[in-house]
Formats: sequence, structure tokens, C-alpha cells
Amino acid sequence: PASETPTSIPVTPSATSLPTTRTTETGSTVFTRSTTTEQSTSSVSTSPVTVTTSGVTETGSTPRTTTSGPTPSRSTSTTPVTETSSHETITTRTPSPPTGSHTTPVRSTTSGPSSPSSTVSLSSASTSPVSVTTSGTTPTETFTTTSGTTSSSFTISTATTTSTTFRTLPSGSTSTSGPNATSTAVTTTGSDSWWLCNCTKAICIEDNIVQVIPIICNPPPKPTCANNLSPVPVIDEDGCCWHWECDCYCTGWGDPHYMTFDGLYYSYQGNCTYVLVEEINKKVDNFGVYIDNYHCDVRDVVSCPRTLIVRHETQEVRMTTVKPNTLQVEVTVNNQVVALPYKKFGVSIYESGINRVVEIPELKMNVTYNGLAFSIRMPYSLFGNNTQGQCGTCNNNTADDCMLPNGNIAENCETMADHWQVVDPSKPQCSPGLNPTSSPSTNPIEPCKESSICELLLGSVFKPCHEFVRPEKYYTACVFDSCVLPNLDLECSSLQIYAATCADQGVCIDWRGHTSGVCSHECPLGKEYRACGPIKEPTCKSSQQNETSTKQVEGCFCPNGTMLYDSGVNVCVKTCGCVGVDMIPREFGEKFTVDCQDCICLEGEHGIVCQPHVCPEQHKVSCDGEGFYEVTEVNPEDSCCPLVTCKCNTSFCTARVPKCSLGFEVHSHIPSGQCCPVYQCVPKGVCVHQSAEFLPNSSVFVDKCQNCVCTNEVNISTQLNIISCEPVPCNTYCAPGYELKPVKGECCGRCVQTKCIIHTANDSQLILNPGEFKNDPSNNCTIYSCVDIRNQLISSTSEITCPAFNEDSCKPGTITLLPNGCCKTCAPVDSHTACSVRQREDFIVYNGCRSVDRVVMTECEGTCGTFSLYSSEANSMDHSCSCCREASTTEKHVVLKCPGGHSMSHKYVYVESCSCQDTECKNSQSSASQNSEENDNTALNRTKRAVSLTSK
Repeated sequence: PASETPTSIPVTPSATSLPTTRTTETGSTVFTRSTTTEQSTSSVSTSPVTVTTSGVTETGSTPRTTTSGPTPSRSTSTTPVTETSSHETITTRTPSPPTGSHTTPVRSTTSGPSSPSSTVSLSSASTSPVSVTTSGTTPTETFTTTSGTTSSSFTISTATTTSTTFRTLPSGSTSTSGPNATSTAVTTTGSDSWWLCNCTKAICIEDNIVQVIPIICNPPPKPTCANNLSPVPVIDEDGCCWHWECDCYCTGWGDPHYMTFDGLYYSYQGNCTYVLVEEINKKVDNFGVYIDNYHCDVRDVVSCPRTLIVRHETQEVRMTTVKPNTLQVEVTVNNQVVALPYKKFGVSIYESGINRVVEIPELKMNVTYNGLAFSIRMPYSLFGNNTQGQCGTCNNNTADDCMLPNGNIAENCETMADHWQVVDPSKPQCSPGLNPTSSPSTNPIEPCKESSICELLLGSVFKPCHEFVRPEKYYTACVFDSCVLPNLDLECSSLQIYAATCADQGVCIDWRGHTSGVCSHECPLGKEYRACGPIKEPTCKSSQQNETSTKQVEGCFCPNGTMLYDSGVNVCVKTCGCVGVDMIPREFGEKFTVDCQDCICLEGEHGIVCQPHVCPEQHKVSCDGEGFYEVTEVNPEDSCCPLVTCKCNTSFCTARVPKCSLGFEVHSHIPSGQCCPVYQCVPKGVCVHQSAEFLPNSSVFVDKCQNCVCTNEVNISTQLNIISCEPVPCNTYCAPGYELKPVKGECCGRCVQTKCIIHTANDSQLILNPGEFKNDPSNNCTIYSCVDIRNQLISSTSEITCPAFNEDSCKPGTITLLPNGCCKTCAPVDSHTACSVRQREDFIVYNGCRSVDRVVMTECEGTCGTFSLYSSEANSMDHSCSCCREASTTEKHVVLKCPGGHSMSHKYVYVESCSCQDTECKNSQSSASQNSEENDNTALNRTKRAVSLTSK
């Protein structure tokens, strides 16, 4: 307490005034009044009144300090006392500095007649230094509280009677000797107290002794918070005065970036579940806020928030991102999906713009999450110096924000964040104590060009907020996101959380329209986007007068001229009527039908009142007859009143469909007024042959020697169409060389080639039978032949090559033709040609294959010594035979072309030399027989021999 300075105040009382001693103790005023036995109407002795002031507000200068206590805003003034009679008004003048002492007038009432008033004046006040304590603040300038430097005056008018009475004490009970006399009669604490008006408290001491405590509030100086956010005014416990406090405000966004309670910025890329906030000293049962991160890129180097978990007593609230990097959030309580708003067991969950908010009124805290960013706000008065986790320690000092679970301070918050991992059964790969999480590099090989969206934070768009919230840390986070994850548009989260922080400080920024659509936000049908909307959108069910918050939030709101019907009914209405289960707005007095209930919208608590829909009576329907049955149908005019009608179902009919023979089909018809059909078989108008149906004018195959067609004529007896047939016409003419021969399985014969057809050089045509030879009619040197080889006719052409002939070498008249009729020669004159080799060119034919060109072939020709003499001794003919035969030969090869198109290699004998050689002489008969056998060997040999003989 400050030093006490007794002050003597001279008093000039009225005729009924008595000496009064007043003591101000510990900010309170105690009045004691003593009455003497002597009374005089002419004069009254004057005794000084001693006022002792203890614990009053002094003046002083406060140095720059950082403390955690609240900032006091009240002071107890030095109270000048004015003693008056009834019906009097007291006027006092007291100094009024910003946080200095105030003067509180107090009046005492006597029971005598009215008399002039006595005025007590305070000439001076003591000036002493005052220690001012600010809640979690670091003042940036010194300030002085001075008593008596600035005067202010006010008047208090009192009524005839007051609620304060004073007991008359014996004359010797109070010491009045000297100006410094101090009362000691009232030093005890009263046992009964009550509030007067305007924060004035009265305490009954004893025997009608009342202690009056006026509470006067002065505006406390506004401190500077370590997180650079504005402090918030907090009402004192007595509800009279207020002081400043720096709220515990932690945010996280992007991949992810954190801002601790005290404003320390860091980034952390862990993909496990971590503690954001827990109490150091547990005061709240099962309380904490946790975050579940996941890798949000294909490289698994950065993470994003996926679920925010809030635990309070028996409830666990999970706010989970439905789709990565979106604002779609699902809320569950104890693993059950809940609809918003939700309120139970001291936890309230609701939507606020784009955010989902978990609010715990008992703790005066709220947690917001929108899928990309979160924020946690907690009051300093309840959580100051008692938080731990990734959000740090809330004490307005960043030095200990990176505190580990064991109380030590880590070198940086990235290392600290790893230690706040919790066991999560859904993430078996995560275990507390594993290797620390490494941060991705933001310095790639190629310099990173940050997104132009990040520049908005430093530009004119957000400039109105710069003086309230510095943008540099958010800009750093934005550049980090645009460089590490350039394709996820995560930089929007930095702008979003900065704009939300600005809105929390009372500065609303409409920024999404400046991002060229990259950070746009789409609203559902019937809602429109606003950057500056109310934290709690007014509804028809809420009281707008109770909403005094000036803070704003972005989100989707009802268009101007409309209002949200209710927080749990997401329907915008023009007039506040009713909204039912069909989500259609109704006006008061409107009647409608829904779910077969006749309803009316009434103004009042229940709103919609319904009663069952009444249907008109229907005529009874009788469904007699085979195949009929009753059915209930929807009435197109009144869907709530079904119609009972008769329907026909042919499956109920007993008559079966007959099976008709080929060429006939089933026809059915339902007689009027009946359900079941009547069946009969009727002709189809087709022809039938061998279990097949043929349409009229279509061909019908009866046999291949007839052409048959289905006609339109009907056989009266069978009622089927008649089939008409004609024999197949045959061709009996065959070209020369062909003969008409019957073919098995065919109706008509086929022309088959039986002779060779040869086209001569002069375009004439020769017909040769197999084995027949014929000279060209115009050239005896060309010989044609026909050979039948394996039922294949092959024709060949042979050219006779004449040996060199010199007519001058012939004797006159001896020129003649050789037997072949082609070559000229000299007629022999009793001379013999010696045995020698003769060459000729001809085609080689073998097994139906023929050489492509003429081949040079040799043969032996000439006469040898051959005679036949009669021997008398043997009495028979002696024969000596010699033959001109090959003496030496070689084997040569030639390529033959076959009718099938393929080729084959063929060997033949080439005569190199000839000589006369003895041979056995046989009779002509056996010789002829041998020649016949040789001729019949093969058709090819016969052809060669014929050509050879012809040549000779």
C-alpha cells in the first residue's frame, strides 16, 4: 500500500453540527459521528476533522515492463467530506486524470432543523508513484497518473432521506485533539454488505456504522500484444470496471503454416496427429484441441490439415475435410455425423460464413475450421500461462512458444512440433519419437517465380489492414506454397487466413475478386457470396437486437431483401412466415397440403399446424369377370386420395394360346367388356416346304433340276400358297474339241475337252486326238502333237531344223527333200554316210512338263557294215549287223515348266561321239515287236520317235 498522508480539514458546522472524524481505509470511507451534551444556539465550538487516507491512488511513471496480470482500471479517490443537514446538495471538485484518482462525494444526515451547509475543500493531494499492471502487455510508452493535476466537477443531488444512517457515539469515544488525530474506532470488516446503485457498495460494520465503497472506473491504457493483434476489453469480476487482455489466438493454414498464441510463425510438414492445445495444469476434464495432417502432394513432402479435433469432457468433435483442398467440411460428434447447429453438454457447433465453429461458452473459447485453415481463440483470464502444444504457451512472450512436453525450450518450433505427436490408431505409421520431420526445400535449381496472387497481400487490396495486422509472415507462407505446390492453389489459404485475421480485428477485405478466378468461391443456389457478412447470419428465429458484434466474416449469405429462415433451415425467405419439411417458404395464413396433411401457416410458436387430409367418398367398384382385379392408383388431381379402379391382367386368364401348324399364326382379340382374349389360327399367306415357310414371290428350293417360286395362289384345301416349278434349261452345244458328257449330281451335262485345240501360225485351228501328229498345213517343218497325260491334254509344237545345205555340192538333178518333207539334200549316188553325231533343237517334254526354250540335242546317224550272206556249210543265212550308236555321252540339266505353274529340273543324255558297233541280228518280226513295245512305253517317247523318224 502507498504511504498514508493525514489531512486536517477545518469544518464550520451549523448549530447542530458536532465534531466528526472520518477515516478512509483501504479505498473505503467510514463515517463516525459523536454528539456532546452541550448545545448552543449562538455558537458552536469548532473541532478539526481528521481524514486519514490509506491505499489511495497515487501518481507516478510506469517503466516499460511485461507482466501477465490484468490492467487495473479503477481507483479509490481521496474523499472530501461535506456534512450537511437534510435537503442539501453537495458540490465537490476533484481531479480527473486518465487513470488517476477520482473524488467521491458522501453525505451524512442529521436530525436537526435545516441550517446552512458547511463546505469542506481539499487544497492539495499527495503525489506518489503508482505501479500499473497490464494483462499480458508490453507498454510501448510510459504514462503518469497524477492526482490533482486536472480538475473536474460534478454535482450529486440527494433526496430528503438516504439509506445510510449513523449511530451517535459517546463523547469520549473519538479523539479530536489536534489536526492529526486519526480515528481508530472503525477498523473492522462488516459482516453484511449490499450494492447501492452505480457500483457503490455498502458494508454494515456494527451498530449502524456503515462502510460505503464507491467504485470509480478509469479507461486503462491500451497495451501492445506480442501477436500484434488488438487487445480486448474484459469486464472485472465485480462487473463494474474493465481491463485489457491479449487473447490467446492461434491459427494454421496451407501446408501447413502456424502462428502461435503469441504470434510466432513457423511451418511444419508432419503427416500425423498432433496436440495443438492442452492445459499444462489440468483444470478442465478431457480438454484439448488436436490436428490430423496428411501429405497433400504426390511427392509426400508437404502436408495439409485434414481433421481438427476438439475434446471437452464427454464429447469429441471432429471437423473433417470431405474433399482435399476444398471448403467442404463434415462435422461429427463422438463419431456420429451431426447437423448444424448443434448444442449439447456445453458445446455449441454452428456455421459462420465459410467456417465451422466449435464454441464452449463455459470456457469462453471457440475453434473455427473451413478445410484449409483453422483458428483457436481462448481467453487469457482462463488459459494464460497454462497452454502447451504446437500453438505454444499463451503468455504474451514468444521466447517459450517452442516448449517441449518436458518443459524444455526447443531450438525451433519445427523441432518442437514433432514432440507433440499423439497416438492415432488410424495412422500406424506414426509413432511418437520417430525421426524428425524434414522441411521441403524452397530453393529449387531454377529460381521460383512466386504467384502473383501473393503480391496482393502487400498491395493496395489489403492495405487497409496493414496497420492492424502485418502481412509479411502471411506473404512468406504464400510464396512457400506457390513454390512447393504450384498446382494446388494453396496460396489462396494464406490470403484467406490473413483476410479472416483482418476481419477479426474489424477490417473487412473483399479480395477474392482480385485473383482472376483462382481463389473464387462458389455459393449454392439461392445464396450469394459476401466478403463482409455477419458472424451469425440473422434469421427469422433469432433476435437481431441481441447481435452487437461488429466483426464480419466471408461466406455465402441470403441475398439482399431476404433473410435466412433459421440456422438449421438453410432457406432464404422474403417474409418470415413458415418453412416446413418441404423446405418451401410459406406466408402467414397460407394454406397448403404436404405429406397428405392439410396445413396452415400461423404466426406463433408452432408455426405450421396440420391435420389429416380428408378425401371425398368414392363409388364402390366391382371387378367381376375373368382377368379383372382391383388396383389403387394415384389421383392426378389429388395425390393424397388414391383411386380404386379395375385393371385387367391376362395372366389371370385360364385360356391358353394354341400352337398353330406351319403356315398359320395365332390371332387374338378381346371382346368388348372382357379382359381375356379369344384365340384362333389363321393362314399367314405363305408357302410351306420341308418345314420351312416362304413368302410369296420368293424362290423355293425343291431340287436343283427345277426352278420353283412361291406364288400368291392359295390351295383351297390347305389354305397355303401354291409352289410353281419349271425344269432347269440345259445348254447342249459344245465348242470344237469338247464333248457333252453327263456329270454326276448335276441336272445338265458339261462340256469336257477331249481333243487338243492348236492354233497355228496363220491363225488356223487344228483339232488333234490324243497321240495324233500333224504337220502345219502351210509349213512341213512344224509338227503338232497331242498327248493325254493322266487325263490332262497337252499339246506340243516341234520345229525341224535343217542341216546346212549347199546346192553347189550336189550333182545336177540330185537335189531332193528329205523324208520329213522339210529339208533339202542331195540324192545319194551309191554312197554311204559315215556314222557321226548330228545336232538338232527341240522342246523337251516330260510328265506333262515342257522346257521353256528349244534345247540342243544330239543323235548318231550314218551307215555301218551290215550284210546277210548264205552259208552253204550252215545251209542258212549268216548275218553281220553293225549299228551307228553313241560312243560317249554326258548328262545335262534343263528346267521344265509344268501346267500347275511350278518348275522342275530334268536330266537328259547328250551324245558326244558316235561309232559303228556290232549288234545282234534279229528277224524283222521280233524287231517290229520290240519297236512296238518301245513306242508304247510313254506318249512322250512316241512323240520324240515320231519327230525323229519324220526328221529322217
